This record gives sequence, structure tokens and C-alpha cells, in this order.
Amino acid sequence: MSLLSDPTPEMSDSEFRMYCELLRKHCGLNFEESSRFLLEKRVGRRVQELGLGGFAAYHFQLRSAGGDEELAHLVDILTTNETYFFRERSQLQALVGEIVPQLLLQRDRGSSRPVAIWSAGCSSGEEPYSIVALAMEAGLRPGRDFRVYASDISRPVLTKSRRGIYREASFRETSDELRSRYFVEKDGQVRICDEIKKHVDFIHLNLLDDSKISLLGTMDVVLCRNVIIYFDAETKRRVIQTFYDRLRPGGFLLLGHSESLINVSSAFELAHLKRDLVYRRPVPGEEIHDAWHAIARNSIATEEEGEQ
Repeated sequence: MSLLSDPTPEMSDSEFRMYCELLRKHCGLNFEESSRFLLEKRVGRRVQELGLGGFAAYHFQLRSAGGDEELAHLVDILTTNETYFFRERSQLQALVGEIVPQLLLQRDRGSSRPVAIWSAGCSSGEEPYSIVALAMEAGLRPGRDFRVYASDISRPVLTKSRRGIYREASFRETSDELRSRYFVEKDGQVRICDEIKKHVDFIHLNLLDDSKISLLGTMDVVLCRNVIIYFDAETKRRVIQTFYDRLRPGGFLLLGHSESLINVSSAFELAHLKRDLVYRRPVPGEEIHDAWHAIARNSIATEEEGEQ
């Protein structure tokens, strides 16, 4: 009889705690008692696939020398990578229609540096590719006005991102016009066009790996949407501090609409955009109510002049 046909083994309380601690230290994943069933079933399935004696044996393998690859595989099994193009579109439109143009105006005199945008926890690539497409729709020039960097802890989803081939589920919020303009359909597959793909730099990155994150340099915008909900309080604070450190003064942090920094960090200020509410790293000596609202008024005035 195949091992895969055997009943999934039961995880003891001590084993559950061991796995929770291992995953929390490795990448910040937080499993409460309410999610124990998911952890037990998915880890148990992997235990059976490897033909191991039980959860303790698998835990020992994960912690032993050379266990990093298997640990990465386990994270892939446990994390949900479901996403789609133009998700929470109003926020992306605020990014390309308000934030990027104003950051370009604020650049140092004579500077031609593009706005650096980091999609942290990019999953299979829909978010960073959506940013490039909407920015181009807004008349921004990739490579000159902005540059998109994208990272994820999962190597398999990054491989998928780089391939840029997607199923129909990824297009639930994509108009026919955008689909025909930025995607190529051939032999039953839908592929992102090269003009979009070449403007995203993908990197394998654990958000708890401070040494590797330091190599990214400074950013103007960080998007980390629907990611920190999987972290415990301590890890949330650590990751948000990392974003603060990587952002230039005046840079922006965009979280998912169901996420906030309440009880996590007071280091950021709220910026009220026309289309959204986002977080901003303060500029020393500057009052956001004066500086950012002046920028917003300038943006509104520019739009009104264009409509006349």
C-alpha cells in the first residue's frame, strides 16, 4: 500500500509548538491554534511523501545541515500564493497617478534618478507587472521615471514570475483592453509581454534576512500588501522597521486594505491621497500636513488646468 493512502498522522502538542517556533524564526510565519489543522495536514502530507516515521523525524531533517532547501519547500506548501492582476486597483492607481509623479517633482535638482518601487512579497508576479502596466498607461516611462523591484521567499513562485505565464484566474480584474495591450495569448497560454517583463527585477528574499535586504539600497515606495497578516506581532514590528530603514525620508509604504500599523509602529505618518490613504516616512523638520497637502493641491490644480 502507498504511504500516500495512509491516514495523515496526528501532530502532538509539543510537535505543533516545535513547528510553530521553527517557522516563526525562519520567516515569521505565525500559526495559532485555530490554524493547527492546516499545519498538521500539510506537514503530515509531506512527511508521508518523504516516507519518514513522523513529525519529529521531519523536524529533525529540517533543522539538520542541508535542510534549508526542504525548509523552503515547506514554506511553499504552507503559504497561500493566490493573487491576480490589478488587485486593489485604486491603490495602484494612486501609486502611479499621485505618488510617483510627485516623487519625481521632489527629486534633487538635476537628478534623473527613477523612483524606486519595491514589491515585497510579490508572489507570482501579478503585482509588479500590474504596476508597470498601469504606470505606462499613466504616461510614465519605465527605466527613466520609475523602476520596479520584486521579492519573495518562494523560489517556485519567483520562477513563475520570471516566466510570466498565467492562468485565467489571474485575470479576474483585467479589462479586455489591458489584456490585449499587455499580454500575448498563444497555444492556450497567456504570457506577459516583454515590454512589461523587462522592467521588473526579481530577487529571492526572506524579509527577515537583514544582511541580504541591505543590498537592496534605498527605496522610494514599498508595497507589502496582504503579507504581514501572516506574521506575529514581533515579526510585524521587525519587518515594518526594515521597510522604514529602506525607505528614503518622504518615501511611502502601501499595505493591503485590511492591514494597518495600529499597535505595530508609530514611525510612519498617514498621507491622505485623493484615491487612498497610505503611510509615509516623515521628512525631518517637515510637517506632513503642510508639505503633502501642498503637493496634493498642486496635483489637483494641474488636473483642473488639463481639463479646461
